[in-house]
This record gives sequence, C-alpha cells and structure tokens, in this order.
Amino acid sequence: MAYDARLTAFTPKLFTVLGEGYGPERLRRDALAGLTVAIVALPLAMALAIASGASPDKGLITAVVAGFLISALGGSRVQVGGPTGAFVVVVFNVIAQHGYDGLLLATLMAGLMLIAAGYARLGSLVRFIPQPVVTGFTAGIAVIIASSQVKDFFGLSIEQVPADFLAKWQAYFAALGTAQWAALVIGAGALGLILVLRRWAPRLPGFLIAIVVASLVAAFLHLPVETIGSRFPDLPSGLPVPAMPDISVAKIQAVMPSAFTIAFLAGIEALLSAVVADGMIGSRHRSNQELVGQGIANMASALFGGLPATGAIARTATNIKAGATTPVAGMLHAAFVLLFILFASDLMAYVPLAALAAILFVVAWGMSEHDRFLRLLRMPGGDRGLLLLTFALTVLVDLTVAIGVGVTLASLLFMTRMSRTVAIAAGIDETGKPEEDGEELTQRQDLPESVEVFRIEGPIFFGVADELLDTLRRIGPAPRAIILRMRRVPLLDASGATSLERIISQAEAAGTQVIFSGVKGQPLGMLDRLGLGQASTRVRHSPDFASALREVSALSAPTHIDTSEGQKA
Repeated sequence: MAYDARLTAFTPKLFTVLGEGYGPERLRRDALAGLTVAIVALPLAMALAIASGASPDKGLITAVVAGFLISALGGSRVQVGGPTGAFVVVVFNVIAQHGYDGLLLATLMAGLMLIAAGYARLGSLVRFIPQPVVTGFTAGIAVIIASSQVKDFFGLSIEQVPADFLAKWQAYFAALGTAQWAALVIGAGALGLILVLRRWAPRLPGFLIAIVVASLVAAFLHLPVETIGSRFPDLPSGLPVPAMPDISVAKIQAVMPSAFTIAFLAGIEALLSAVVADGMIGSRHRSNQELVGQGIANMASALFGGLPATGAIARTATNIKAGATTPVAGMLHAAFVLLFILFASDLMAYVPLAALAAILFVVAWGMSEHDRFLRLLRMPGGDRGLLLLTFALTVLVDLTVAIGVGVTLASLLFMTRMSRTVAIAAGIDETGKPEEDGEELTQRQDLPESVEVFRIEGPIFFGVADELLDTLRRIGPAPRAIILRMRRVPLLDASGATSLERIISQAEAAGTQVIFSGVKGQPLGMLDRLGLGQASTRVRHSPDFASALREVSALSAPTHIDTSEGQKA
C-alpha cells in the first residue's frame, strides 16, 4: 500500500485521467479550451519574449515545447504552462551578462534542479515561503516589467536602455522629446481596447483582438511605428532542431545563481497556480510530480532554444473557465500555437511593439496584486518591513538578492516570534516568591523538599536553547531532583536537545536526578538519538506529572551541593 502511494505521487495526472476513461465529449471540451488558451497565449508569449530581451519566436517555442510537456507530465489536472512575467527580469539579466547561450544553460540547470526537488519531495515546502516575500518580489517584478515597456509604448529614441531601474527612468525622462505620437496612439488605443473588452466583454480574447486591430490600423494607415518585423527582420518559422548549449565549468559557475532563481520562481509559480486550479475545480494536484514535470519541460525548452517556463495562473484560469477537464487541453493549446508558428508566422511582422507594450502593462498590473500589497501594509511592522524590503531589493538591486534576503529575514522573523511563544515556567519568580498563575502555582503544591519542577511549552529549538539553560541556572543550590514537564513541547531540534544534554551533565555532576515528564513523539525521538530516551540510565521518564512525583519519592534523601559556579561555567 505504501509503495502504491509513493508510485501514485509520481504519476502524471494525464495517466490517471486517461485511466478513468476519455471519450469524445471530453475531447470536445478540451479542444475548445485549448484553442481559447492558445488565442490568449499567442500575443502574450511574443510580448514576454521581447520584454525579456529575446526575439518573439523564442516565446512561441516555449509555449509549444514547455507548454505541451507541463500538461503532459505535470501533477495538475488543468495546469497550463509557458513563459510568464516572473521570468522577465531574470532572463533579461542573464542574456545581458552571459548571452542567450548562457540563458539556455541556466534553464537546463534549473530543470535539473526542479526534477531533483520533486524526487526529494520538496514540493510541499514551497507553501512555507511567507506571503510578504512572495508579494514583495512579485510586485517588484511587475514594476520592472512595466518600466521596461515605456520606450516602446511612447516610441522613444534611445540607443540602449540601461538595465538599472533608476538609470532607466533617467534615460526615459531625457528622451521625452523624442516620443512619437503614432506609437503613443497605437499603444494607448490597444490599452484602452483591452480594458474596455475586459469590462464589457470579458469572454472575448482581448489581447488578440487588440493586437489584430492595432496591426490593421498601423498597416492600412502606414503609421511610422516600430513593429516586430522592423526590429526582428529574420524571424524563423517552425521549431528549431534541438541542440545542447555550450557547457563548461566556468559557465556553469557563472550562471548557477540565475539557475537557482529560475528554479525557485518556476517552482513557486507552478505550485501556486496548481493550488488556484485545485480550488476552482475541486481537485488536488501532486506537488512533487508537478516539479518533476516542470523540470523536464524547462530542460526541453532549453534544448529547443526556448525560455524558462512555469505554470501560468492567468492561462490556467482561462483554461478552466473555457471548460477544460484534463491535461489534454493544455497539450492541445501547445498544438494550436504550433500551427500558428507553421502557417501564420509571417503575420507577426505587422504587430506594433507599442501594442505589445500595452499588453505587458496589463500583465504587470495583474502581477502587482495591488489589493494584497495594500492589505499586507496593514500587517504588523515585521511583515510590513519584509514586504517593502523585498519589493525595494527586487526593483533597485536584483531579484536573486531580494529572494535570498527576503527568505532569510522571514526565517529570522519567524524564529524570533516562535521564541516568544515558548514558556519555561517554574512557578516562582526571580525573588523566590510563588507566581500567581494557576497551573504553575498548582504544580508546586505537595512538591517534596529539594525538588524543582519546570513546565515547558512550545518548541525547543536553537532560538530558545540558551534561554532554557539560563532559566534552569537560576535555581541556586542544586536540588536532589528536577522534573521537566514536556507534554506541551511539540518539537525538539538538535540545539535544544544539546542544551538538555548539558543540563543533564551539570545535574549529574551536582548529584541531581533529572526526570522528564510526558515527553511525546518527535522530542522523544530526538532524545533517543542522544541516548537520553526511555532506556537511558542517565535520566528517568514518566508518562505524566503525577508519576514523576512518585519517582521523586523513591529517590534517596537530598544532597545539598552548591553548584552555582559549575553551572555558570
């Protein structure tokens, strides 16, 4: 049974769905959904590729190759994958620093990392990334994407747009006098049309309609606007032959941080998208298989010369609303995009870049999650600071730095808060008087002479290990026995266990017997590893406090030894 469960956890959802039976009606619904998503994905894939510093065909290749494999091999029933806005900043920086071949190597490495993470069962760990960190760098990416489109939207004449955020905006302001009214009219018209369609006809493919209208207007009126054809005159049609990127130790070391970032972003966005899909269809995805599928898809995308890919929340939601029931819909979406590449790629040349910029403005606004951002600003100071710091580092420094610093500070913030929840109660205050607190006061009633008792609540981890030692050192002359009540300790880590072992060693030197009361589950397992479990001769274990008191009664008469100096050592 356990073997079957492990096997199922790494079975693509496609195989499960096909095993349930797949008939003409399901195929009809999936085909309609796939066509709908393909219509949405076409302009989006091209726009994201151009924003990333690549040619538009790279985005379409990614939608075909990675989109097909994410659906075919992933762990979600209706996930749709492809290039997304989350990768724009990373991809742009990798291409600028290491060339397109460096991006292919980083994507290939990220795919291997995702596969390893899946088989290491790390899929469930992604949910522990704090929301302020996710929202902060997502909103930061949105700001960067929108900023990167200002040149094309206004038709500014800038030879080379700086990569740095502040320098970029300085260049924009310096070039305001070169703005072209034709580009602005096309961009603003496309943006307005998308917003109107979203408001009054949300079922229509607003992105595609805006692209078609903008292209027709620019072509028939002979407007002097930059198009895909003028910027990329030699676009290939069809899929390229797969090939390995150049690999060397030096290049691997150079792109390793970017590969980690790509894998991290792909894992987070894919699993978040799968969770959203689960909520919409009442299903449950297989998180570890989803990572494996994402990894294979990214490796294949790199071999075909594509971009990094992940699950796309907006396209997945569109897929569900269009009636998709199985992964076949996502696979058909990739097939429809491939048909466009094979038979209609020449039409791409007429698409104005200002219209693509308008699409990315809408994408950036959706990515910003402004409502959630504002809600998090009302949270406690620690969460608010974490949100703003991650956002600022993403925009002004680097996404990799933002993720690293954000996750690290979030962990420290969590540990600080957890340490405050740990209570080590003796039942007496620092002056030696009883505390007026029910259970702590009660636990000292009928307590034998020269016996101390401490009740510990909360996890004993490295953040509170020293506090535990300091609390027990305040008892003064060594008693003949110490009872540690641990029924409410859910977790004991290596540092906490080591602190307990030091307490026992000091107690042994002072002739004091330590009795653990009510230790359960994981803490008991940690104590067993240190030789302090129930079979140990160094300590005693009692199932509850009453049994511990009976254990004390069986001990020999008290031996008063002042070990304050030894305890301070």
